[in-house]
Amino acid sequence: MAGLLQAASAPVAICIVYIFIRDKYEKEPYMMLFLGLLYGVYSTIVIWAVGITLERIFPHIETPFFSAFFSSAGIEESVKFLFLYFLVFKNDNFNEPFDGIVYGIFIALGFAWLENIIYVFHKELGGYETALARAVFSVPGHALFGLEMGYYLALAKYYHKKTDLIKTFIVPYLLHGIYNYILFLDRKLLWIPFLAFVLFLWAIGLKRINILLSRSPFKKGLHQK
Repeated sequence: MAGLLQAASAPVAICIVYIFIRDKYEKEPYMMLFLGLLYGVYSTIVIWAVGITLERIFPHIETPFFSAFFSSAGIEESVKFLFLYFLVFKNDNFNEPFDGIVYGIFIALGFAWLENIIYVFHKELGGYETALARAVFSVPGHALFGLEMGYYLALAKYYHKKTDLIKTFIVPYLLHGIYNYILFLDRKLLWIPFLAFVLFLWAIGLKRINILLSRSPFKKGLHQK
């Protein structure tokens, strides 16, 4: 039991440490980071409740497309967007653009942590193989979707573009939907484009991090425009 819990938690902890280290100009308060994780954990419960409720109100047949873009990405990214917006958008601790990425990732990781525990401890689907697969793909995937959400929230706050606030939901939603759709199709021929897509997410995510770090008002010699 303890080993499975560690296996489910380790990739989340690694992502947390990484993004905490990258936030090098003005660290976020520990309480706010804890709240970000807590909001993410709580969002898992809300997402589950919303999914069950919608399924009862609108009975449907699950297909790879519907599951990927509606049952999964649609509900998950909608709830996480609301939690992120209300936690930080008008919070005084959101005082540099990179903070958007920090909180976006922390909320996503809170969700990923509880989801990971549920999957890893599942009687039929769980185990160490599941933990390893999710450590490589699922947990980093959620972190990357959270990164995109936080990036556009930062642009919306600091550069006042309404379209960026829309992108705060739309971009991670589409990326998450495409990610899941390829997996749900479960075809061997799609593994190469899937891996290419994952590498693209990493490349664009690291680029987003560097862009917002370069715009920090706390960076020596840099003044926010």
